[in-house]
Amino acid sequence: MNVNTAVKQYISKMIENSGPGMKVLLMDKETTSIVSVVYTQSEILQREVYLFERIDSQNRDTMKHLKAICFLRPTKENVENLIQELRRPKYSVYFIYFSNVISKSEVKALAEADEQEVVAEVQEFYGDFIAVNPHLFSLNLTGVTRGRSWEPTLLQRSTQGLTSVLLALKKCPMIRYQLSSDMAKRLAESVKQIITKEYELFEFRKTEVPPLLLIVDRSDDAITPLLNQWTYQAMVHELLGLNNNRIDLSRVPGISKDLREVVLSADNDEFYAKNLYLNFGEIGTNIKNLMEDFQKKKPKGQQKLESISDMKAFVDNYPQFKKMSGTVSKHVTVVGELSRLVSDRLLMEVSEVEQELACQNDHSNAHQSVRRMLQNPRVNELDAVRLVMLYALRYEKHSCSSLPGLLEDLSRKGRGGGSERHCRVGRGRRMVQSMVEYGGKRVRGSDLISPTDAVAITKQFFKGLKGVENVYTQHQPLLQETLDQLIKGRLKDSQFPYLGPSTLRDRPQDIIVFIIGGATYEEALTVYNLNQNTPGVRIVLGGTTVHNTKSFLEEVAAVSSGHGGERSLGAGRYPSRR
Repeated sequence: MNVNTAVKQYISKMIENSGPGMKVLLMDKETTSIVSVVYTQSEILQREVYLFERIDSQNRDTMKHLKAICFLRPTKENVENLIQELRRPKYSVYFIYFSNVISKSEVKALAEADEQEVVAEVQEFYGDFIAVNPHLFSLNLTGVTRGRSWEPTLLQRSTQGLTSVLLALKKCPMIRYQLSSDMAKRLAESVKQIITKEYELFEFRKTEVPPLLLIVDRSDDAITPLLNQWTYQAMVHELLGLNNNRIDLSRVPGISKDLREVVLSADNDEFYAKNLYLNFGEIGTNIKNLMEDFQKKKPKGQQKLESISDMKAFVDNYPQFKKMSGTVSKHVTVVGELSRLVSDRLLMEVSEVEQELACQNDHSNAHQSVRRMLQNPRVNELDAVRLVMLYALRYEKHSCSSLPGLLEDLSRKGRGGGSERHCRVGRGRRMVQSMVEYGGKRVRGSDLISPTDAVAITKQFFKGLKGVENVYTQHQPLLQETLDQLIKGRLKDSQFPYLGPSTLRDRPQDIIVFIIGGATYEEALTVYNLNQNTPGVRIVLGGTTVHNTKSFLEEVAAVSSGHGGERSLGAGRYPSRR
């Protein structure tokens, strides 16, 4: 089960179906993101696709020498744009592919608009999601709730995205959902309804043990998205923001023009692929080793590489190296900025307190540690607020809870820093209350925090590279325990019932997990490790989005405010659907 490969195969088949000759790829906003995550522009150029256009662009030139490959979501807006396109075609021939199920009436409307008979093919190719990693997908949806209920259009979009994943992976699953979440039940029922309605699409070869779709709610584990991360991909997203594999580095001090936006893709970047799940210290060491190998080939002017700043200076001083290995210069820049932020924001110290809150059961020590961090002027507002949030989630029912005092410390931190800063910290106080309302004990369906979880945090320093230290975090997301119980056949029906009758008691082998409210890269790492270490079990993780702390806090604010296979639509031009 590889969502990345599934989407790539769809796009490859679109290009192959159009035959030889120059082509334009006509997309919408969402399919542009879907394609760009799995294919680089240079890769597609090699397949005779020379132009990339948006279907909603009003200023496209007529180019009758080009074939058009249309990859679009089956929305009313896209169908209407396509109807207008076919009435006045700009290209010689059109190969039309929808990323999800399209109605017969809309196909009929397209056929009627095709008066010049320029349409060669209409098919459904189910790539209606962002394939972030081979085992991780996202729908790039935020603010999916109205209070504790679905925002209706986003329930529909989530259903479409999730059924698209099932069709792309060729799975017709049993469905289990988190009983404590009405949203999980609603989504499970909505997906089941599509499977029932489009039963012909889901007639895949039966396996001895049916695949399983497990739908859970982010509010059951509000701790995981609040923690700092120490593996490469997760750190990049937490500290710099990773949007469809792109990082905006334009605000990095002294950044060169060619590195203001960089792409991190495991498919096209060998170093990133190898270091994706490694911890920060190992990444620094690996970059250092790579650069030292280059120095051995050019012994003249050899210099010591003992820090991130040494490596950045080396790249600047050796243009030949930069030209020869732009990939490495990119990673030196990214790791250098991560290192700067870790140092400036005291993230090693902050992370240690976070782990103490998440994993240990010593209230007095935790309270003192949080207070110490709040009183440190180098700890920024975001880190201060999330430490208080973690304390509130961990000790909300503790008899000696000191939350009011910590909230006062948080307010004090904002005073004297100007009205804007004071306003931010004021919002922070409100957000702490919102976080407890979102993911506190009253709403959780699982025992997120247990005294048996008490473990001391372990620090490991890598002596080979000064300035790059890594904390091995002891926290395990709740998803780890849930999947472990599921794989062993011990997940309680009373907490995660099947949708509809089920006699299935065999341990599942193919598992698709979907988190309403967003997944995290820490959970993606958990799934990756389970796939590596559990023979015969294949797991894919998805979420409405992939969170870092900032996006998660926006999600919580929205809640508290209450606001595979492919199907041809026929051989030839417009025959009836099968």
